Amino acid sequence: MMDKYFGGKVVWITGASSGIGEALVYAFAEMGSKVIASSNDQAGLERVIKNCAVSPGNIKGAVFDLSDTSGIESLVSGIVAEEGGIDILLNIGGVSQRATILETPLWLDRKIMEINYFGTIALTKAVLPVMIKNGGGHIAATSSITGRFGFPLRSAYSASKQALHGFFETLLIEHSKDNIKVSVFIPGRVKTSISIHALTPDGKEHGKMDDGQAGGITPEKAAKIIINGLRRNKREILVGSSELLMLKIRKYLPSVFFRLAGRIKSM
Repeated sequence: MMDKYFGGKVVWITGASSGIGEALVYAFAEMGSKVIASSNDQAGLERVIKNCAVSPGNIKGAVFDLSDTSGIESLVSGIVAEEGGIDILLNIGGVSQRATILETPLWLDRKIMEINYFGTIALTKAVLPVMIKNGGGHIAATSSITGRFGFPLRSAYSASKQALHGFFETLLIEHSKDNIKVSVFIPGRVKTSISIHALTPDGKEHGKMDDGQAGGITPEKAAKIIINGLRRNKREILVGSSELLMLKIRKYLPSVFFRLAGRIKSM
């Protein structure tokens, strides 16, 4: 069914081969959007495109690795040449971490920052002039509740997500005059593979789903919350359940937060 707000819009979604990104691909395709699905997982993208219930013409795959930004300009130019522009950019892709500060080598801090922060802003900077030229657009980035506070075993992940808030708040302030809308998603626990692919001290994958992640909301529910937030042009979109209360505790009762954070099972 053609959605009156999103129907016909060109929507670029990174991290589209699984989890929230995959759920968003299906949701936007169902609403009649022209979806550009990106991931570094080509097989995963092919599966998502095959599983899409609507015409395959509504979704195109674009393999893109956030850790390598060298080909971004040509990738964006090619998509713009085909589609005429990009109306909505949803930066969903990223990587998490399961390692203490002491056991995390500096190269791993840099790798996580390269993917979550630099990869995201590089794509945003490449798409932004296109949107301005075409009269506006909507850009979103995915943070985390740990993008608002520190948390055990997440030092580099938390830092990379907190950095995104500063960048995207500045983006909104500088370019609201250009009709650029900006949103930041703040997920809590969503049942995705993010903990499975989280990086351990040696840079390998954690390889298992955390108990908290397993009990989280579904990616489909997360996608609905995000779409409702985008429709309302919310600057920050909270995605999750009772764990989101930690944001209020951190803000209004910081001493209580620090006691609780040290006791929470983080894996």
